[in-house]
Amino acid sequence: PLEQVKLASMGGGAPMPYPKWVWTPAGGWYCHPKNWKVNTMRSGALYAAVVFAVFNLSRSLERRPVPPLYGIPSQGWCKFAAQDDPERFPKDE
Repeated sequence: PLEQVKLASMGGGAPMPYPKWVWTPAGGWYCHPKNWKVNTMRSGALYAAVVFAVFNLSRSLERRPVPPLYGIPSQGWCKFAAQDDPERFPKDE
């Protein structure tokens, strides 16, 4: 009875039994991969590279056929901002 009291007061006991034959891409129950920090850094670097590539593509393709009434932050880095809104970006002559 003393062991049952300790287990009950600590909020659990032995880990829940699980089927050993189940395979999941995430590693299954109670997964503790050895190189999780390296995998996380690689995933983060890949995510940042994709975001950077999409941002550059968006920046190079952005066009505004009708000039906006107010300034838009993306006009600061967009490739065609001076052509699409000549009043806001006058050419130095």
